Amino acid sequence: MKRLTILTAALACLFLTTAPALAKKPVVIGISKIVAHPALDALEKGVMDGITERFPRAVFDLQNANGELSTAASIAQKFKAEKVDISVGIATPTAQALVNTIKNHPVIYCAVTDPVDAGLIRSFDQGEKNIAGVSDLTPVKEQIAFLAKVKKIKTLGHIYSSSEANAVRLAELAEEACRELGIAFVPATVSNSAEVKQAIQTIIRRVDGIYISNDNTVVSALSAITDVAAKHNKPVMSADPSSAETIPVLAAWGFDYYKMGRRTGRLTADILSGTDPETVPTIFMTDPSDIDLLLNLDVAESLGLSFPEEAVKNAATLIKDGKVIKQ
Repeated sequence: MKRLTILTAALACLFLTTAPALAKKPVVIGISKIVAHPALDALEKGVMDGITERFPRAVFDLQNANGELSTAASIAQKFKAEKVDISVGIATPTAQALVNTIKNHPVIYCAVTDPVDAGLIRSFDQGEKNIAGVSDLTPVKEQIAFLAKVKKIKTLGHIYSSSEANAVRLAELAEEACRELGIAFVPATVSNSAEVKQAIQTIIRRVDGIYISNDNTVVSALSAITDVAAKHNKPVMSADPSSAETIPVLAAWGFDYYKMGRRTGRLTADILSGTDPETVPTIFMTDPSDIDLLLNLDVAESLGLSFPEEAVKNAATLIKDGKVIKQ
């Protein structure tokens, strides 16, 4: 009996000693975004919400590169050194930094326009070892054609970041679209958001309107563009409806970035649960509910323009009398 008591006590001590070590630790997710602006903030929130649906105890290390490639590289080194369970790169530069640095755990790219062109994967049809993600390839030609339907555009200005692979690719698509639509294309490049105001001032007198893609560097300084454009009575078409709720562009046609973030979060949860990233093709947001059209009726009135009745009816968001109206 005495031996049984001693054995029972020993087993109890062993259990108490090892139980904390055996308890499942919360997963740690590193999220790196290139810059803070409404669209990327919505993406970040969506990613977290998509992950916590299945991993409610997940811990997030949120990092912002503030538009600096060197900072994006430092964040990648941080995630590698701290051995987070999985890393998410929001936008092309941060995703590239993560993929170039981290080989010991999965990397998920999010809001990368062309992951093949960016060197993240070799084919849209599958991922790579430890790499998968979601693209935000936007309908560039349709966006420009919509602007040209609202106002006659002979010459279109486009400002983009020469340091973002996604922005360079979108500029190529915008130039190609303009050529097909019979519109002259006037580009201006910037290397950081501080240069955006000077860039718009350089081209504004030479163009009939401005098109801004989902270029993170430029969108983060979108108010500088609309300020200059308004003084010259020129319309601005944007690919980012999120920021357009507070910044007066004429129209914005693009993705619901929160939904894109949630989709990315669910993919991240799948991979945390055992899905092999290499088997996952690039995810494109193709459902009509993923696309938002925002029309600013106040800006249209100030420019003496009007939208087609059908567009107003189908728009997800209207700005009228300074108020945001969700339809």
